[in-house]
Amino acid sequence: MTARGRLVLVAALAALVAVAAGAAALTRFKGTDRPHVPRGQGEACVADTDWIRRNHMVALDRQRDATVHEGLRTPRFSLAGCLACHAVAGEDGRAVTAADSRHFCRVCHDYAAVRVDCFDCHASRPERMAEAAGSKR
Repeated sequence: MTARGRLVLVAALAALVAVAAGAAALTRFKGTDRPHVPRGQGEACVADTDWIRRNHMVALDRQRDATVHEGLRTPRFSLAGCLACHAVAGEDGRAVTAADSRHFCRVCHDYAAVRVDCFDCHASRPERMAEAAGSKR
């Protein structure tokens, strides 16, 4: 076998091993429990659910930039709108804050080990519910 033939054979075997390893990894995580994400209270989300899961941070960043830099306040991707629809009630019937692991945002972010820093500045529950609870965080 020529040197080129051996090189092609090694490359093909390496590719086969990589594909097999990828398939094994997918099979290993197939039964992994996923977080239980509470459904929103509206009829439909402002965008396709799969799109929102992948792109919500981009949408929120663009909304923030439009509001801060251009003075535009549109409701479609507003943080307040998301919180109003996705508020999770605690035992007292009031919306839980971001300090609670049941908070809508935290369910996925905790699962993915991603820190939610929105609530360092913003209220983490709808204002009407927060006012009833006596707190805006």
